[in-house]
Amino acid sequence: MRASCDYLVIGSGIAGLSFALGVADRGKVTIVTKRSRYDSASNRAQGGIAAVLDPDDSFESHVIDTMRTGGGLSRRDIVEMVVEDGPARVRELIERGARFTQRQDEDALDLTREGGHSARRVVHAGDITGQEIQRALLESVAQHPNIEILEDAMAIDLIEASRFGERRGVLGAYILLEQTGEVAVYRARATILATGGAGKVYLYTTNPDVATGDGVAMAYRAGARIANMEFFQFHPTCLYHPEAKSFLISEALRGEGGILRLPDGRDFMRDHHPMGSLAPRDVVARAIDFEMKRAGLDCVYLDMSAREADYLVERFPNIHEACLRFGVDMRTEPIPVVPAAHYMCGGVVVDKNGKTTLPGLWAIGEVSCTGLHGANRLASNSLLEGLVYAHRAATSMTDRPTETGLVDVPDWDVGEAVESDEAVVVTQNWEEVRRAMWSYVGIVRSNKRLIRASRRISMLKEEIREYYWRHLLTRDLLELRNIADVAGLIVASALARRESRGLHYTIDYPETRDEFLGDIECGWGIPAHLVPLKS
Repeated sequence: MRASCDYLVIGSGIAGLSFALGVADRGKVTIVTKRSRYDSASNRAQGGIAAVLDPDDSFESHVIDTMRTGGGLSRRDIVEMVVEDGPARVRELIERGARFTQRQDEDALDLTREGGHSARRVVHAGDITGQEIQRALLESVAQHPNIEILEDAMAIDLIEASRFGERRGVLGAYILLEQTGEVAVYRARATILATGGAGKVYLYTTNPDVATGDGVAMAYRAGARIANMEFFQFHPTCLYHPEAKSFLISEALRGEGGILRLPDGRDFMRDHHPMGSLAPRDVVARAIDFEMKRAGLDCVYLDMSAREADYLVERFPNIHEACLRFGVDMRTEPIPVVPAAHYMCGGVVVDKNGKTTLPGLWAIGEVSCTGLHGANRLASNSLLEGLVYAHRAATSMTDRPTETGLVDVPDWDVGEAVESDEAVVVTQNWEEVRRAMWSYVGIVRSNKRLIRASRRISMLKEEIREYYWRHLLTRDLLELRNIADVAGLIVASALARRESRGLHYTIDYPETRDEFLGDIECGWGIPAHLVPLKS
């Protein structure tokens, strides 16, 4: 199968859908999503969108909170740009039909507070904010005649022009159509990565199953610059239950008075940070990790007893219902929680309009590295970033894109690949990659652990590469290939950063060092190296 479009959007989360709506009046848009259009990390976002909408709040305050949380690596010009555009993007969502929670008896948004914020500025829809935003965006997408969504379709690799004697960058992507097993050639004038994060690189994660780092891996293989992969955020509070499959307990609970406690009831966060349970995520995750290892605990507890029972049910209906399914009533008992891999702060390097270092390729949302998050993301800045960069990428393309053109490219070459009769290899390697990353490249790291991880991941990548070329493609195989590539980037970047900063903490270099005030970048065939921070 061969097809073409003006804009090929890979991913159906908030960033991809927003971008599609922004350009659809100017050309044909194809959105490719490897499962259902609803399967994205955006759809599972509980917290909300950080935006300055309270008269008592200020842009400068939001900027300061973001910069402080970012560990010295957030770029102030980028932070100011994103923060100042936030209110307009929230209003745009409301115009598209998103229904956010209002204050009782008032015609105003109910703004909440989360860890690291100095004010109440998080716009939410109960505790299903992402689901509500995605509903509104998908309804708008369905009404636009220039947008099509291709489900059960996974991008294999970007079509990189230099492979075919062209000099015009990315020309589209090869797409596996799962229902038929066919590999389609999708040519595009502009290709936009909106593939989300890579939480499935780790054994325990709050991310959905689709979060396998596809965009970063494809961009890396095509030669785009990748940066700051060592900064992987672990959400401090994931429901601890053998059957919960890493259900996220929103940071908003701590913003509404939740206290983290040890089994004996002690408020241990006061020993680790002046903000206590409202400290930034990296601090809270390390503190929980420390206390669990120190006392040999399976989990810690989030106590919501300071709030009224009726309020908890009204404010957090989804979390309340989920906890009840697993035998925990947060109105009367503390919630058992543990940290889990949550958000990729690094990614594909982009400019202020989401443009990558490869012509014809843009990246927006979690897949990108914009300079906003630095070494650690401030809570609820992720949906904000996705919306702002989707808007900027769309508006920067004032005319139908012509940069790459629609040149002919070869069909996918199956070669001598055959159907696999040993799928257990994929399952086994998948488990090994994720377990190695959890054991050696987690919340607290060391040179010894990172070197072990590097050796093991390198060996697994070679096994996966050999298997990949010998057998016909499946989604499981493609995802395995991608998580192995992303794991390698995380390990290489972590080894290159010989200090502790933000989300990267190593016992061999426990202090922050000024000589590492910059981004760790890597590209195809280029070792990870430090690039000094620019204003």
